[in-house]
Amino acid sequence: MDRRPAGGRRVDLELMRTPPPKERADAARNRAKVLDAAAALFARHGVETVTMDAVATEAGVGKGTLFRRFGDKAGLAVALLNERERELQDAILSGPAPLGPGDGAAAVPAPERLHAFADAYLDYVLDHLSLVRMSETASPGARYRIGAYGFWHRHLTILLDQCGDAVPDGEAVAHALLAVLGAEHLAAMVEGVGTERARATVHAFFDMARS
Repeated sequence: MDRRPAGGRRVDLELMRTPPPKERADAARNRAKVLDAAAALFARHGVETVTMDAVATEAGVGKGTLFRRFGDKAGLAVALLNERERELQDAILSGPAPLGPGDGAAAVPAPERLHAFADAYLDYVLDHLSLVRMSETASPGARYRIGAYGFWHRHLTILLDQCGDAVPDGEAVAHALLAVLGAEHLAAMVEGVGTERARATVHAFFDMARS
């Protein structure tokens, strides 16, 4: 179990944050054209029905360029989600309480930040459920190879460790809580019991983790 000072653990999170792509100006423009085209097509027709050929045509780029840059539709999904992930990570690191640390005038209790994370992450996933689901299930273990997973896990581990002896193994419990937030699992829950009940159940699991 990691009991390093909070400052050191914050540095860990800073290092794990999803980095913006480093590329030439022309490559950045082409990337933006492709992602804008993909987002528009996904919104109009649904993620499942849009082909890579359609994205290439909409963006005005060659199919070879598209496949070399993104690999497949799951790669496009990951690229589209990266910006949203960075926004959420920035809010966790330096945003207002309770999702972020606030202005530092008073410590935000770890349980409040845990539930704020659950709400913010649910908002993110449910708003982009088809994309997140595709990115997480493209291949076995894909979810855990996405860089953002390590960030979410580290953040939860830090907060669970701050709960003291109530959570004897924050690292393991963080994995269990993130399992509840998997897009495939959430899609099944929402289909079966609806969004409101799914959200309430996630919060109940976060409460049980500290009991």
